[in-house]
Amino acid sequence: MKILVCISKSPDTTSKIGFTDNNTKFDDAGVQYIINPYDEWYALVRGIELKEANGGSVTTVTVGTSADDPTIRKALAIGADAAVRIDAEATDAYFVAKQIAEYAKNESFDLVLLGKETIEYNGAQVGGMVAEMLDMPFVSLATKLDVNGTKASIERDAKGGDELVEGELPLVISAAKGMAEQRIPNMRGIMAARSKPLTVVAPVAVDAMTTTVDYEMPPAKSGVKMIDPNNMDELVALLHNEAKVI
Repeated sequence: MKILVCISKSPDTTSKIGFTDNNTKFDDAGVQYIINPYDEWYALVRGIELKEANGGSVTTVTVGTSADDPTIRKALAIGADAAVRIDAEATDAYFVAKQIAEYAKNESFDLVLLGKETIEYNGAQVGGMVAEMLDMPFVSLATKLDVNGTKASIERDAKGGDELVEGELPLVISAAKGMAEQRIPNMRGIMAARSKPLTVVAPVAVDAMTTTVDYEMPPAKSGVKMIDPNNMDELVALLHNEAKVI
């Protein structure tokens, strides 16, 4: 089985977030980057598990610059066989999806896996776009994936429960929590990653479909208001006038 896993980098959740250029650009000074957890913990690890069970190969693809290479090398240390970096700054979801699809269209992948979303943008757009561009079926929010020959059995989150989907390869699948368990690269994997191929390819010409107007930090949390348990009128008034539903 020939598997492609799309990975991207995201700021570590402990990073301090800030913006520059009149709040139009993310300030990555001093930011520690990690593999986007949905890509790593679920898509990549499940791809490796399927390769181990059924044979084949796992290749990762990333749209990014040389600054992404340490992130890519970690994916190789976890167990991917090879990596491809499309040498371009990721601008928006359409741009990224187009680059991935252009690379993948002539590679005859049986399965394309990626995380359901990135933890910084939460857009959940790339998977569906890649599937459309490759003219392949797409299953989103998958929490379980089994493959038997050319037949895939997928469980996914659905309103009110779980949904079971079956389909024939090739497929594009976005992975959610539950797909696999995180793997920590061991020393052998880290050493092996140094010799695994990381191929850099030129991007295709694509115009981004969106532009960033500005970023805005969420409002600071307000203090807790303590209400006397006997003063229900005040509690009701605060719930009506000040409480926000998120």
